[in-house]
Order: sequence, then C-alpha cells, then structure tokens
Amino acid sequence: MAHIVIMGAGIGGVPMAYEMREATGKDDTITVVSNNPNFHFTPSNPWVAVNWRKREDIEIELAPLLSKHGIEFSAAGVAKVHPKENRLELLDGSEIVYDYLIIATGPALAFDEIEGFGPHGGLTQSVCHVDHAAHAAEAWEKFCANPGPILVGAVQGASCYGPAYEFAAIMDTDLRRRKIRDKVPMTFVTAEPYIGHLGLGGVGDSRGMMEGILRQRHINWICNAKIEKFADGAAQVLELDDEGKEKKRHTVPFAYSMMLPAFRGIPAVMGVEGLVNPRGFIVVDKHQRNPTYPNVFSVGVCVAIPPVGPTPVPVGVPKTGYMIESMVTATAHNIANLLAGKEPDREATWNAICLADFGDSGAAFVALPQIPPRNVNWFSTGWWVHAAKIAFEKYFLHKVRAGTSEPIYEKYVLKALGITKLKDKILHSAPAEPKL
Repeated sequence: MAHIVIMGAGIGGVPMAYEMREATGKDDTITVVSNNPNFHFTPSNPWVAVNWRKREDIEIELAPLLSKHGIEFSAAGVAKVHPKENRLELLDGSEIVYDYLIIATGPALAFDEIEGFGPHGGLTQSVCHVDHAAHAAEAWEKFCANPGPILVGAVQGASCYGPAYEFAAIMDTDLRRRKIRDKVPMTFVTAEPYIGHLGLGGVGDSRGMMEGILRQRHINWICNAKIEKFADGAAQVLELDDEGKEKKRHTVPFAYSMMLPAFRGIPAVMGVEGLVNPRGFIVVDKHQRNPTYPNVFSVGVCVAIPPVGPTPVPVGVPKTGYMIESMVTATAHNIANLLAGKEPDREATWNAICLADFGDSGAAFVALPQIPPRNVNWFSTGWWVHAAKIAFEKYFLHKVRAGTSEPIYEKYVLKALGITKLKDKILHSAPAEPKL
C-alpha cells in the first residue's frame, strides 16, 4: 500500500491523478492537493478575457469528480514541502505524509519583479489564471467603451509566448467585430530576439509567418525588449541590440495592456536544497525524478528546463500541452515500476506541439524534438487551427469530467496533422520520429 500525493490540479495535475489511478492498485491511495477547489482549462483564458467565454464554461469542481474516481482531494494548498521527512505542510496547519510525491503545480507569476506590473495592484492585465482573465474581461469592456492604445506581449524572462500572440490577435479580431479597431493602435513588445522565436529558436518559418500576421493586423512590435516599469498610461521599454547593448529607449503608451510575466517556483518549494534550481523550478532526471529525493517526481511548467540558447534578453522555454502529457504518462509508468520493485525506464518526449487561436484563424507548430536540430520543424496557419482549438477545449473538458487518461494530442491534434503510430513513435520514445 502506497500513498501517492499530487501537488496541483491543473493541466498536468488532473491527468496525472487519472493516469496514476489507472497505474496503481486498489490498495494504493491517490491524493490531489491544490490551492483551488476547481479545475480551470487555462488555454481558454484569452477567450474569457474578451468575454467569448465565461469562467463557468471552463471551470469544473474537483472534489466530487475525483471522489467518483477513487481519488482523494484537498483544496487547502501547500505551505511547504519537506522532502527529507516525506511530508507536506498545508496552509490550514494540517499535514500530509506521502510515499511518493508528484509536483505538478505550475509556476508562480513574477509580477513583483517589475514596477507597476500585473493585475494585483498593478496597471496591466493577465490571462495566466482564470481569475486574472475574468478581471481582464471587466477591464476590456471599459476599454472598448473608451478605446485607446494597447500594449501586449511578454516581459523579460517569460517562457510562454503563444498566449501573448493569441491574445494580441484575439483582441484585434474582437475590436474589428465591434468596428472600433481603427481607434486602437497596438504594439507587441517581447523579450524574444525576433517575432516567432517562441522561446524555441523559431519553428519552421514561424518568424516570417508571424511577422506577416502582425503586419496584416496592423500590430507594431519591439523585440529584444526589457520592460523597466509600467507607469500610469505608459511603459518604459529598453530595446537591446543583438549584442545585448542598449539600442533604443521607448515610451509605449497604453490604455489597456496584457503582458505575460516571467515564471518562478511556487513558495512551497523555493529554497529547498536539492529539490529546485535557483529560480525555484523542480530539478528532474530523464525519468521525471528528482536526483536528490528519488520518491519525488515532477511534471509540467514547474519542471526546470534550460533555455534553447543565449539571447540578448532572457527568454525561457515553453512547456506545451503535449510535452506535459508525455511527462505525465512517463511518471505514472515509472512510479508503477517502483511499486512493482522495478526501476524507472520510461522517458518523456520533450517535443513541442501547440495550437494558437487568433479568433478568426490560428497558427500551429510541431517541433520534434523541441530543441534544435529537429527531425520535424513545421509551422502553419489557417482557419482550421481556430476550429481545432475549440474542439480541443471541448475534448479536454470532457476528458476531465470523464476521468480518462488517454493522451490528448495522440487522438486529436497529432492525427489532424497527419502524424501516425504515435504510441510507438512519440509517447514511448522510440528512436524513429514521426513524419508529417
């Protein structure tokens, strides 16, 4: 009998609970601990922020759902992880002792690193959490009643660029539908060295295609950008050249701004020696296992991944949905092996596959593997991506409600892109990579 505890109940944590339940015996206990009683489908937050969705459309209460599938749940949240003692200290003063711990919390959002930044007492909006997106939606309606300049993008150290491009295009689409786009100059400001870098060194012709999309939508841009502060009505932006030297200073006005923050580890793990890197991300080996504490695993955005390469302004690496799903599957298999007296042998495939909705079209990319050189390096745009993102939302919410652990991209996204034999070629890390 083993007690397996999963910290986090998001895109990684909930599928992790389902896969772990399937991989273990009836006498093993699975407990999910979160700081929120509900699951939220984070990829839909940009739609919530322009009132194309309501939060209740993408929100599912977890306790009764997980209970139905034989999984225990606590919404108390974790105050501190004590891996030497195999226990979690919860925010309500209680504690949980575990045999295996899987950290799937996602990141903390580092709004405090820039003056005037963020939705909590700052001057900008966010789509990183459904609470932020709901707040942004209220601000959006007020903005549309009195439109002005928009500032959108991602600050230095950010590692998730797709939602910034998504939200820029979604705002553009919504403004056109309201017939007020002509009153709204838009500027995209990013730490990326060029448009379409995405934290991945680009994928296919992502640079040319994304530059074309921004031009077509009349969105100006500044790259190699470091935000120094957000003041009332304007951001102070330092643009660097390719050598990292000052190129130009900009004062970018805004009446509405959504900038993605840098990520770091959550307070519960910060500073735990041997568990995290200096930024607070969980250190794992090729089996998603922490080298210092071998009964601790981690999946998702909270995992430490080095950047693709040096850039003038710090740029992090994204963890896309397919990569997270692959981490989840590998972790469930490896813990099941340990319970059976075997060693971990499954490796996640850190490939990048993403659908970015633009409101009336979209962009999709496949990078296999994520870090160049690649076997597959593909980027495409079209209306079909918008339709696929809607289908993906519906499928994932169905999957959460149904308690299934089928890899999400295997049946839907990758099949739509023409990639076959996925279990052998991707999920199980066979030497041969799939071809488009």
